[in-house]
Amino acid sequence: MNVFPQTEQPSLFGDDDLLSDSREPVLMSLNPIYYDLIWAGEKTHEFRRRFLTGQSVRWYVYLTGPVGRLGAVIDLGPAVVDVPEQIAEIAERTRTGNGASVLEYVRDLDRAFAIPILRVAEYPGMPLEQLRTELGGFHPPQGYTKLRNHPELLSICEKVTADSPSREMTVLGR
Repeated sequence: MNVFPQTEQPSLFGDDDLLSDSREPVLMSLNPIYYDLIWAGEKTHEFRRRFLTGQSVRWYVYLTGPVGRLGAVIDLGPAVVDVPEQIAEIAERTRTGNGASVLEYVRDLDRAFAIPILRVAEYPGMPLEQLRTELGGFHPPQGYTKLRNHPELLSICEKVTADSPSREMTVLGR
């Protein structure tokens, strides 16, 4: 039994506003190379071609191959939405040399997204085959999946992250 009402339950990070119900839970895939850059303090934003606007997000992370595992949560601030050149400038400021590749990624768009990474927590997780067994099939998302539209998948994500994280950190933006 949960002794705290949902809106009063203390957060893992001590910032209850960030972890309130108003944050949109999403599932997105991430290449392990970029995940490692977050832990190294070199990646402070996630760059996307399309994303949610005007809200904070709780990102349940599916790490792509060779890892193939659901096992992290990244708290994201509201996205900066701007023309590709400005998004590439954010990428360059946060990690020298990254602006060119981000610009190439978003060049053909009218607007792109730079999403600030606030916190990351890692859990033992659930491998791809177990996800497929528990859900009766699972395909890692290409973009993002709003988990409120997929309650069974949200339940699995919450189950995977219910215990204490094996490591966690606050990401300091540049």
